[in-house]
Amino acid sequence: MNSEVLSIPSIRLDVWLWAARFFKTRSLAKQAVDTGKVDVAGQRPKSSRAVRIGDALRVQRGDEVFELLVRGLSDTRGAAPVAQALYEESEASRKAREEVRLRRAAERTGYRAPEHKPDKRARRLIRALGDLDAL
Repeated sequence: MNSEVLSIPSIRLDVWLWAARFFKTRSLAKQAVDTGKVDVAGQRPKSSRAVRIGDALRVQRGDEVFELLVRGLSDTRGAAPVAQALYEESEASRKAREEVRLRRAAERTGYRAPEHKPDKRARRLIRALGDLDAL
């Protein structure tokens, strides 16, 4: 089939998510749909659900949440610019993702990596105290 076929009336949801580069493999896209990480028009779909141009999707990938409008259909995975032409992300979604990214970056700013590895005495103290990060 052609890489960017706009005449296709519909395509499977897991294939579209893979072609639009939201997931690296089709099986990961299917798993995300099956575990409820993808909504189509506010409903939890099956991975074989037909996606059509104009459908509203909500895709959760890790900490990121994308609110999309389907603008094109493709059954093959192409270059990133081609994949980005398949959907349009809402401005609210883009701003929310940016805020989450900035918040995560701000949380990391207080962390300072140790200057060197702990010596024998420090390792003994670490073992005696146990793993404080696990608390």
